[in-house]
Amino acid sequence: MLGVTYSSEFLANPKNHRSRASLLLEGPGGNVLVDCPPEMRLQLTGAGIKSVESVIVTHAHADHVMGMDDLRSLCILEQRSIPIYTLPVHQEDIRRIYPYAFREPPLGVAYPKFDLYDASPVLNLGGMEIRTFVVLHGKVPVIGIRVNDMAYITDVSFIPPEVEEQLQGLDVLIVDAVRRAPHPNHFHLDKAIEVGRSLGAKKVVLTHLSHDYDHDVTNAELPPGFELAFDGMKLEI
Repeated sequence: MLGVTYSSEFLANPKNHRSRASLLLEGPGGNVLVDCPPEMRLQLTGAGIKSVESVIVTHAHADHVMGMDDLRSLCILEQRSIPIYTLPVHQEDIRRIYPYAFREPPLGVAYPKFDLYDASPVLNLGGMEIRTFVVLHGKVPVIGIRVNDMAYITDVSFIPPEVEEQLQGLDVLIVDAVRRAPHPNHFHLDKAIEVGRSLGAKKVVLTHLSHDYDHDVTNAELPPGFELAFDGMKLEI
């Protein structure tokens, strides 16, 4: 186990207490959840969210899918299955991890219920047009999304040129910056800044952050137009 010692000043800032990355799109027709991290239930209840129309899973690594069992409460509340949109390769993983979500439960038992769908290039969910594209996280394909002039790209080490073309004219780019040192499967701080500048986004929000970052100290060091994400952050698009 890696031992890390935090200063009292670091721990005193609630923005330095980070759960795993996810995104909720509050659309005019419903809420669309992007990824289901282990803290998903706490994230949703903390934000007062009681309904999710559908879910987009960017990829099936543990920090993005291990909260999916807690969708059962929403299935019970709304008496329906939850539509899950992702790539076929990640659908296989979800079926393997949650086989019970695809069969009828025994009498008197409640299971979560998932309906899996391919994430097409354009999804009309929650009253929004959500455009999807694929980036690479090491060798793993990961879904990124664009809604209006906001794009969200978590867990990325390479953005293909054809995707960069879809990321022009952004007001807000939310992008992976896992740590300060280079990482083989993620953007690190300098790379995220480089990409944010090259894409010309008006505002760049850095997410999927490790303990490398002291929120207020780092924000003061970042170039204009860049800032760190924090739990409960809200953006209007």
